[in-house]
Amino acid sequence: MAVSYTAVVDVEGEGRNGGHARSSDGLLETGLALPKELGGAGTATNPEQLLAAGWAACFLGALRRAATARGIRLTSTAITAELTLAHGDDGEFSLSAVLSPVLGGVDQATAQELAQAAHRICPYSKAMRDSIPVTLNADAAA
Repeated sequence: MAVSYTAVVDVEGEGRNGGHARSSDGLLETGLALPKELGGAGTATNPEQLLAAGWAACFLGALRRAATARGIRLTSTAITAELTLAHGDDGEFSLSAVLSPVLGGVDQATAQELAQAAHRICPYSKAMRDSIPVTLNADAAA
């Protein structure tokens, strides 16, 4: 398989609690902080937000690709990605996700079918599929 693109991001400092992330092209530059819910200051983004943003953006692209392949014209697309960091009784951390796309121009059954198709082709979904629980809640826009 030919390499199409490689993202390069360096993180310095304390990682998720007080670190700083910078992409090689300079387009991403942000501080990192623990969210208030985890006892942090909540004054900067965190890895879960960054992963949710990337996955959501990629998933919308996969939805549009799935629709085009089926000859379906979507009038709008939006998605909410929820990425949950859980701390188990065993002391280990784990992730789970809920992806809730809203698609305009289709009925509910088609929205759900396109979400399933997107989940099969989205690279983020492929990477996470057998690693974490993922729930798809597709909806047709009113």
